[in-house]
Order: sequence, then structure tokens, then C-alpha cells
Amino acid sequence: MYPFLRLALQTWRLRRAPRIAPTDTHVSHHLCWPWDLDGYLELNNGRTLTLYDLGRFGAGARMGLIGMLQERRWGMAVAGASVRYRRRVTAFQRIEMRTRLVGWDDRFIYIVQSMWVKGTCTSEALLRTAVTSRAGTVPANDVAAALGWRGDAPEIPAWVRAWIEAEGTRPWPPPLVPEGQVPPAVATRAKG
Repeated sequence: MYPFLRLALQTWRLRRAPRIAPTDTHVSHHLCWPWDLDGYLELNNGRTLTLYDLGRFGAGARMGLIGMLQERRWGMAVAGASVRYRRRVTAFQRIEMRTRLVGWDDRFIYIVQSMWVKGTCTSEALLRTAVTSRAGTVPANDVAAALGWRGDAPEIPAWVRAWIEAEGTRPWPPPLVPEGQVPPAVATRAKG
């Protein structure tokens, strides 16, 4: 179940937090509860993404994005994600999360988030997000302007651009394989 109570508590705590610029880093703190764990007694990978949601809500609230989205009846969607998991997070460990918008292109806004426990990075996520309206995707430059951004978009880091390029080569929709048929790549490996 989605942690609505945690989201409400975080939103309440941030009501007096100072505003940040769109590219500033938002730092939030979370606790790994027993119900966040998987069968190996570590933070579940799905729950990790949910906790990253909470960090984005907090960052969005502080930069004025949440209020602006509500005012314009816009929404926000995740259009892609890549996560690196490097260290275990176990029950009752305190997590420091860092959330930062690193740039945008015509359609998408790119956000980098990381989790830290006792000064060690445990995971990092790169997310491609989009602001949506009833008419479709809102151009990212329009979103930035609505947040008060003036000037050109910040330069997207090279590693993020490389990810964007790699994602562009991925087929969509994914090719279908008839039920019961082994994909050719798998069949070739099985023979070799």
C-alpha cells in the first residue's frame, strides 16, 4: 500500500520550509520500517522507488511545483527510471535522501535522487518525468517558466545525456513473442 500517512506527515513538516530554486538539492530524512523490507530483510526495491516518490513530493513542494500543478490542474508522471543499488538498507536505519532536478529537454524533466545511510550512498536513481495536462505533455520549458526559471535550461550532465540516448534506441512498444515461442536470442544462447 502507498504510504499516504508518511506523505501527509512529510508535507505537514515542510509547510514552513524555505523555498528552493528548481535546481537546488532538497534533503529529506526517512526511516526504514519493518514493512519496507523484502524477504532478505532489506529495503525492498519497489519500496525504494516509493520512498524516492516521497523525496520528489518534498522537493516539489519546496520549489512551488506542487502548488503550481494543483492550480493549473496539471499532473506529474514518471516516464522512465534507472536505479543503482549498492548497499543494503535494513530495518530502523535512518536514510538521508537527496533530490535534485538536473535539467530538462523539450518534453522531459530529469531528476537525480540518492539515499545515504551513515554517510554511505546506498542507491541512486535517475528519473525522466513529465508534467501532464488534459491536452498531453506540457513542454518542460513552460513548466520551468511557471516556476520562475529565467534563461536557458541548465546543461544536462553527460552521463544523463548518454542514458537519454540509450533509451532512445530501446524499441517501443516492446516486440511481442508468441506464447510458447522462445525469443531467437534466448534460443541461440541455449544452443551455444
